[in-house]
Amino acid sequence: MTTLDISAGALALAQLRSIWQAPQRIELEHAARGRIDASAATIARVISEGRVVYGVNTGFGSLARTHIDAERLSELQRALVLSHSAGTGPLLDDAVVRVTVVLKIASLARGHSGVRYEIVDTLVRMLNAEIVPCIPSQGSVGASGDLAPLAHLAGVLIGEGVARVNGTTVPAPEALRRAGIEPLRLGPKEGLALLNGTQVSTALALSALFAAERAMSAAFVGGALGSDTPFDPRIQDLRGHRGQRDAARIYRELLEGSGIRASHRDCPRVQDPYSLRCQPQVMGACLDQLRQAAQILLTEANAVSDNPLVFASDGEVLSGGNFHAEPVALAADNMALAIAEVGALSERRIALMMDANLSGLPPFLVRESGVNSGFMIAQVTAAALASENKALAAPRSVDSLPTSANQEDHVSMATNAALRLAPMATNTATIAAIELLAASQGVELRAPLKTSGRLQEALRLIRGQVAFWDRDRAFAPDLVRARAMIETGAFERFVGAPLIA
Repeated sequence: MTTLDISAGALALAQLRSIWQAPQRIELEHAARGRIDASAATIARVISEGRVVYGVNTGFGSLARTHIDAERLSELQRALVLSHSAGTGPLLDDAVVRVTVVLKIASLARGHSGVRYEIVDTLVRMLNAEIVPCIPSQGSVGASGDLAPLAHLAGVLIGEGVARVNGTTVPAPEALRRAGIEPLRLGPKEGLALLNGTQVSTALALSALFAAERAMSAAFVGGALGSDTPFDPRIQDLRGHRGQRDAARIYRELLEGSGIRASHRDCPRVQDPYSLRCQPQVMGACLDQLRQAAQILLTEANAVSDNPLVFASDGEVLSGGNFHAEPVALAADNMALAIAEVGALSERRIALMMDANLSGLPPFLVRESGVNSGFMIAQVTAAALASENKALAAPRSVDSLPTSANQEDHVSMATNAALRLAPMATNTATIAAIELLAASQGVELRAPLKTSGRLQEALRLIRGQVAFWDRDRAFAPDLVRARAMIETGAFERFVGAPLIA
């Protein structure tokens, strides 16, 4: 396990990608201690002075006008965590939870949440011990923070709920005991600071971003067919979009030296269908959208989305709305469109390869068509997944249901917006896997002509897992192996540097 140095407010996308990929040991910058201590001292001073501050010595939400006596402030915070642990549905993946915990550490370490250093240190120790809180995926509307899911995270810190340790689910007290961690007794505002924030919705969106990046890399490889004239840099320069330029460059590099391409120099077909000819424009636009979303999510990852916020230098505690996850919701909705489009374009290219009149290949990419159905139903599967993604791509950010007795009267639905991205990325990875298998089949049916050196390397990688389709066999096992290659990032190296940096 490698060690990552975490500086609050300065998380990098590469660090978050590493944490998503595998457990990492983290070390928090030493300077964070002073900021955290100053913030906690401000909360202590507010209480000693008898000032009434929301969430510190009041109830929550529509109960904000209810004053809580000083001797019951710890009870208040514990009750908050327990009452808000109302999530439901399948548990979040370990990778999503790891990112969530890191984002929560980074937010609290900015020194504007009023928690003691012990809270942040315990989160770091828990992550380094590979304790993964079991967090239900449903129950947040993305305003006042991801309250329910973050309550399940906070519950483990105080010895409530369950966690996974080395893949085994155990009660929270047992998980902490194994790591030599004592359950926390929460002080004023600490439960609220743990629950308020957009860390779950942001972690879900970031995780989907990284998965989409891998699917898109595979789609670039699979799409490197047809004429390379539309990839000419002069065409892209006249439009000027960065993503389009980068997409065209990737295709040119993938096709460089292709014998199959050279054999089509005098082809009578003047123009290819849009799914081939307009790849730079479509894939480039999707790449631009994902990159823009990445910047928004990175900003959010480094944000303080707590409430109220502590400004130690001024001695003030201010209530605001940084917990409202509208930026995440809108970014997730745009990501959904891009993910769906990458899959839709890939499915259309698969369909072209099925048609012998368009491809010049045997029908459905198999010899003795008729006896063999070849890739016929694989393309149907791709169409089904592309259609499913269309439905999932409908925006979530325009939805809102008031909560908390109309105190929270406009919510972002960011968690729902981000939660649907992972299945979409899986669908697109599956479509790309089908295209890779179909394209590999098509290339080999062109023998003795060969594709480019880079694409031949990709073909060898595929053939290491999935054999040539000489006659009909069960397709599903091949598809599982091909998709696993995509989801582990096997095709990223063929497109150069990370697509999203």
